[in-house]
Amino acid sequence: MKKSQLKIALIQQAFHNSKKETIKKTVSMIEEASKKAKLVLLQELHQDRYFCINEDTANFDLASSFEEDVAFWSKVAKKNDIVLVTSLFEKRTAGLYHNTAVVFEKDGSIAGKYRKMHIPDDPGFYEKFYFTPGDLGYEPIQTSVGKLGVLICWDQWYPEAARLMALKGAEILIYPTAIGWFDEDSEEEKQRQLNAWIGVQRGHAIANGLPTIAINRVGKEFDDHKVLDGIRFWGNSFVFGPQGETLLHASSDKEEILYVSLDMKRCEDVRRIWPFLRDRRIETYENIIKRFID
Repeated sequence: MKKSQLKIALIQQAFHNSKKETIKKTVSMIEEASKKAKLVLLQELHQDRYFCINEDTANFDLASSFEEDVAFWSKVAKKNDIVLVTSLFEKRTAGLYHNTAVVFEKDGSIAGKYRKMHIPDDPGFYEKFYFTPGDLGYEPIQTSVGKLGVLICWDQWYPEAARLMALKGAEILIYPTAIGWFDEDSEEEKQRQLNAWIGVQRGHAIANGLPTIAINRVGKEFDDHKVLDGIRFWGNSFVFGPQGETLLHASSDKEEILYVSLDMKRCEDVRRIWPFLRDRRIETYENIIKRFID
């Protein structure tokens, strides 16, 4: 019988000047986290700097080590006896790349992977230049700690993605993330953006009766070409319970290991009193697959 309580660790961290040093820091935080947690979650593209801040074909070389990176994190998961959610730059073939979450079982085997479906293209977030939209669908990944609905960053804004994961039996929604603001924005605009980001995901938790988790990076990172004055990643990693209750909320600027214990049985209890899935009028939703209803 599966235990009701699931102990999770979120690792919110900054880029440490190089891939080598960043990974070294990540591994040390994982080793610490594994003393308390069975599921450890890392942020989007956690191995290196957020290279999508500019468009540079040389950055595709960062994906050339994908197979070696997978082997490395497999060993980390096995050594620490944890289920580990990573976020890697995948080279599928020449000229075809994905933003890919790879989930490792505690024995180091690959439990599954998810390729980011929604790809942004905004100043400082030029992801369409690098990533092909995912083609693996919205498939929860079965692990020894539960069925994980892993999505990635820009997917956060789309209720359809969260709903499809829920309809396929996901027990937790998990979003590795890299989002921040520009220093030149007003304080009011920064707060509006942060509140919107938190609010939409809280809605996913409530609408689907599922714990919802976002793991974001912190620190300021710069455009190597000096076109932009950099992005200040806003942290604020969080965990919401199945009624949207705040179980954990991180700082905006600190590297930290964040722990939470989820009562997985409570999700079913909440769905019994708020049976949103039961009352869906699926026969009225046919137009949802249209781009716009003219």
